[in-house]
Amino acid sequence: MSAGFPRTDTSLIGRWWWTVDRWTLAALFTLAACGAVLTLAASPAVAERVGLDTFHFVIRQFLYLPLAVVVIFAVSLLSLRGVRRAAVICLGGAVLGMVLALLFGPEIKGATRWIQLGGLSLQPSEFVKPAFAVVAAWMFTEWRAGSGIPGHAIATALFLFVAALLLLQPDIGMTLVVGAIWGVEFFLAGLPLVFVFAVGLVFLGGVVGAYFTFDHVHARVDAFLNPASGENYQVERALEAFRNGGLLGTGPGEGQVKEVLPDAHSDFIFAVAGEEFGVIACLLLVALFAFVVLRGFSRVLKDDNLFVLLAVAGLLVQFGLQAMINMASTLRLMPPKGMTLPFVSYGGSSTIALAFAMGIVLALTRERPGGAE
Repeated sequence: MSAGFPRTDTSLIGRWWWTVDRWTLAALFTLAACGAVLTLAASPAVAERVGLDTFHFVIRQFLYLPLAVVVIFAVSLLSLRGVRRAAVICLGGAVLGMVLALLFGPEIKGATRWIQLGGLSLQPSEFVKPAFAVVAAWMFTEWRAGSGIPGHAIATALFLFVAALLLLQPDIGMTLVVGAIWGVEFFLAGLPLVFVFAVGLVFLGGVVGAYFTFDHVHARVDAFLNPASGENYQVERALEAFRNGGLLGTGPGEGQVKEVLPDAHSDFIFAVAGEEFGVIACLLLVALFAFVVLRGFSRVLKDDNLFVLLAVAGLLVQFGLQAMINMASTLRLMPPKGMTLPFVSYGGSSTIALAFAMGIVLALTRERPGGAE
């Protein structure tokens, strides 16, 4: 027996417990717990600085995290057919939300990515990433199955449409993440090698085009290439935080970087972790992210279902790439990009969308005797 469920238990929860990847589940919950601790450490100073109640962000994140747990559990119960249906509904709703945000949403820091729902801000584009990964995987699978559906063309058209909406916001980083999902899935589905190089050249051209088209991209890249320009305030403070923290950190609540970093609770929360808990704790965080990605690939590579392989690969690329971009930006290994650290940074839309994504990963990597739906 385990957790009170004998192997002979045929209830919905009993079957779920014995077929779900409990190691990945534990790693995700550990990341969420780390996020809760770091939110407590980083967000009060940010809230006071912008004139909000001291625990404004803490209270909100402590509402988001339990909701995320519920979403992970509920989505991980779905069958393959249920996953596809949920992804189609989510993608349709997210695309509609992105259009509404462009038409009616407020402009924040030069971008129109949010819509207001009561007292909450929702970023629909966060939900596009996991939904697109599943729908594109479905289309690529139909193409390879020879069903007569031009799935590769549909997935590519869908990618171009989503990318256009993201560029209108504008959100270059998320466009690159969605592009990476599409490219990885297309490659795994059987894209000829010559086209792989062609797609790579197109993406490289897109990055260069973004540099000359979008002022904020131009400024961030220039600041990255020329640190002496003085335009790297947040990154320089983050690097100072890591130097102050050393191996073991200054101790919970003892850090100073959160007092001066505007995004200490979100995009630069990794710096708070480095200062207050040290490099060793940061390496453990990196290990948790790596474990989730590698564990997911190790399980899905045993599956002979192409849809499962493509969808899980796309979702794990999203999860791992988002974590890498956040940490690399904080450490000045790449130009800064406003992207949250999965389950660690403050953010309602990001947290729930990631819960949806990882719930799908758990659903698709569950043991399915005989390939049952």
